[in-house]
Amino acid sequence: MKVIDHIRQSRGTLISFEILPPLKGKTINSIYEHLDPLMEFKPSFINVTYHRSEHVFKKKADGTFDKVEVRKRPGTVGICAAIMNHYHVDAVPHLICGGFTKRETEDALIDLNFIGVDNVLVLRGDAAKNESVFEPEPDGHRYAIDLLKQVVNLNNGIYLEEDIRDGFRTKFSIGVAGYPEKHFEAPNMNTDLSYLKAKVDAGADYIVTQMFFDNKKFFEYVDKCRAVGIDVPIIPGLKPIASKRQLSVLPRTFNVDIPNDLSVEIMKCKTDADVELVGTEWLLQQSRELKEAKVPVLHYYTLSKPRVIYDVVRQLL
Repeated sequence: MKVIDHIRQSRGTLISFEILPPLKGKTINSIYEHLDPLMEFKPSFINVTYHRSEHVFKKKADGTFDKVEVRKRPGTVGICAAIMNHYHVDAVPHLICGGFTKRETEDALIDLNFIGVDNVLVLRGDAAKNESVFEPEPDGHRYAIDLLKQVVNLNNGIYLEEDIRDGFRTKFSIGVAGYPEKHFEAPNMNTDLSYLKAKVDAGADYIVTQMFFDNKKFFEYVDKCRAVGIDVPIIPGLKPIASKRQLSVLPRTFNVDIPNDLSVEIMKCKTDADVELVGTEWLLQQSRELKEAKVPVLHYYTLSKPRVIYDVVRQLL
């Protein structure tokens, strides 16, 4: 079932989760152990992130180095299939520009269609670790909107091979990312919103936001989106703070502010266990206020903290 249909048919705020594929060498059981407790809350869908490959240098016996391509978290397509088969819940794979050609993307979309996936979240993705700015693959997409248009084309039966006539039409519901505190590369919020509106005009069905810790910024962002004609559902993305280190890492990595009240309480903590308690309570209050405001979905970035998310959602529901 499409995410947009889940939202349209719901009479209240839905719950969804986002997970990382396991590191190479781990089994699918690591996903089940992560998700099993959370399934108590009957999530409407589960997002599965996609990770580009990295280049590492491995030393050879003669002292020279080989440049080797490594994908540390493979398996997004297979994980989506496993989630849908094991839990009977819709899976939403992330699609990224970085590290993929247009043909590889088309093949991935065909595979996803074959296993019954109805949804994708379209993202540009991060720059490679050895690059200061994002660079696409040769014959890859530079911008998320171009990737989105490829998905829309496939939904219309238009394939890269021009000799394919009357090709099968896929039916992907397409989500895109939004940034309540502005994408770090955008010169200003107005420009960022213009890019977002272009994606919606091109066929995006809904928006999932970057994490934020101040609900006021989310509500203001929704108002700004509506003011420029963006009328699709906007889903807040939520994450707990669980360590003092995150006070500096999260703002630097994700261009988000930590509210003063939250940072003051965290700085009082003596251990990360204490920080986790503060972060859990803050996320619970965020969730309650957002639910009261009738947001369409509460989307939780579970990552390595499913227990914290469990505690929050259990108290929320």
